[in-house]
Amino acid sequence: MKQGARQGLTGGFRGLVAAAMARDLCALIVPGADVARAHGLDLAALGLDVAVTPRHANVLLVVGPLPPKLAEAATVAFAQMPRPRAILALGNTEIAPLPKADAAGSLSQAGLKAALADLRRVFSKGAFASEVSDFDAPALHVRLQYTCPMHPEVVSDTPGDCPKCGMTLVPRETAASGHAEADAKEDTPAASAHRSHSSGDKKSVDTAHDAGADRYTCPMHPEVVSTTPGRCPKCGMTLVAAGPAAKEPDADHGSGHGGHGGHGGHAGHGGHGTAMQHGAHDAHSASQDIDGAEEHFMSMVDMTRDMPASRDGLKMEWIEVPFGPFFPGLPGGLGLTLTLDGDGIAKARAFSLLGSELEVADLTPTTFVEKMAAQSPLETVALRQLACLALEDAAGAAPDTATAKARAAAVERERIASHLGWLAGLGAQTGLIWLQRRAGGLQLAILSAQADQILRRAGTLRSFLNRIENTAMLRPKLTGIGRIAHSSALTGPVARASGVVADARIGDAVYAELGFQPLTGTGGDAMARVIQRCNEIAQSLDLIARAGTIKLPEPAVIGSISGKGIAQVETPRGAARLTVTLRDGLLESAALEVPSAAHLELAETLIDHDEIGDALVAVGSLDVSPWGMHV
Repeated sequence: MKQGARQGLTGGFRGLVAAAMARDLCALIVPGADVARAHGLDLAALGLDVAVTPRHANVLLVVGPLPPKLAEAATVAFAQMPRPRAILALGNTEIAPLPKADAAGSLSQAGLKAALADLRRVFSKGAFASEVSDFDAPALHVRLQYTCPMHPEVVSDTPGDCPKCGMTLVPRETAASGHAEADAKEDTPAASAHRSHSSGDKKSVDTAHDAGADRYTCPMHPEVVSTTPGRCPKCGMTLVAAGPAAKEPDADHGSGHGGHGGHGGHAGHGGHGTAMQHGAHDAHSASQDIDGAEEHFMSMVDMTRDMPASRDGLKMEWIEVPFGPFFPGLPGGLGLTLTLDGDGIAKARAFSLLGSELEVADLTPTTFVEKMAAQSPLETVALRQLACLALEDAAGAAPDTATAKARAAAVERERIASHLGWLAGLGAQTGLIWLQRRAGGLQLAILSAQADQILRRAGTLRSFLNRIENTAMLRPKLTGIGRIAHSSALTGPVARASGVVADARIGDAVYAELGFQPLTGTGGDAMARVIQRCNEIAQSLDLIARAGTIKLPEPAVIGSISGKGIAQVETPRGAARLTVTLRDGLLESAALEVPSAAHLELAETLIDHDEIGDALVAVGSLDVSPWGMHV
């Protein structure tokens, strides 16, 4: 085992420990638990626990292919796992820059079972391997940047001084490769010009101050005084001109007035300590400071001039905190960077590490349908249906009514499973373990079930939904969180929970025959989205019952046709649209629009000024899929 705990031979007590570790495996799932469940993987049934951080895991479970950015993030996560550690890869063995997998299998429950058995043998034999090797990757390297302690927006690749305040730039470490977007702000021409201008202004002011100045002091350390220009020996900040030195007060003056050096002297000297006199003295002293020796001292107003202001007008340093792409409660592969103003969110930036361009040139219709299905493991059936409908529109063909109903039922089955998967994630995020386990178990049972099997579980499902809506602990956690008003950009359950009638199934002849009617809710907050998805699960059960059977969408025989086709499908997250162009029976181009793209932008404004906990719940309630986005 390449990542063993330490050198030594396995035997005796070490053998017992290694065997115990082989039984007690805990996996960090990449991209995430949502993807594992969508592939039908039941880790608990095989005794494999799920970790929420790399520090609690000893197995990195890689589920399916990893896009380059996500592979870099997984490399960093693996490096953070304590030894002994191992990699189990399903459905993909090309996982560089990660080291070679210690065990591998097909992307199925059977493949997981076989690979897990192999991995336990590897742990038993290699936990105390005599030869231990480590791995290296560019994502694990760090590089030094330099920034100003007072102006963190000033970033340089080389040492130097802050162009705004002259303070010595201090080093900080940042990732050598930006798998989670840029680690520092880019040095734009505008910013450079601004800094040059600011630096020039500062020099001209200091030069003006130098004429006639005979002492200089540090804005941060006023006790540092010099008779010549220079830098503060404590912080490196440029000393500023403070004007001529003030005369020392004579001792007789200080003692004769009861000590003018402090207000206590006034109070002890016959009536000089009244409030009005104190105020007059303070105002006079302040006037003297402004007009005299302290005229050029850099105040806090000057030092915070370039800092962002909070809603209450206070200026303080904002900090950026990253979440994802493996954060519990958020979709695997979703990155979220929150800029914190105290404990509130000043700004938010959401991004996908899973997006890719849809390249389809010269694909056959069958290959194209499979490629579309692979765009997102979270909505495979809906994307298959979308591809088939677009191809059929281009060819002027259509399936018979029975087939069309069975295909629609397959999409509704996926809707039920997807909503249950979202509820499982919500349970993990809100600490309701019963919800996480029950919803996850029902999702696995529904994923590939036939219509009659689903209908036999209908009563159990409805009882579960009723329990969710009546869970007293859930409403306080979600009510008022992530409230969304009406917006034309919304789609799917997010829109319908806000009262917006947005559903691609409206006007569809097949759904009309199944008796479909759109459902909407009120409130528009996270709790409303819970109720909306519960209602849609019940509605999908009814639609499957009316269809009577389930059939996966398969591409029709297209032939050597040329043409353009357009289709839309209501996926579990909203309306997806696809435009295809065929030439001589082969794909020439395709343009896909997924609903999560708009919801990803919405996440950035939805949590403005929320607290961190509420912000994460609000983003999770949107059920954004990072898959299928073009980046």
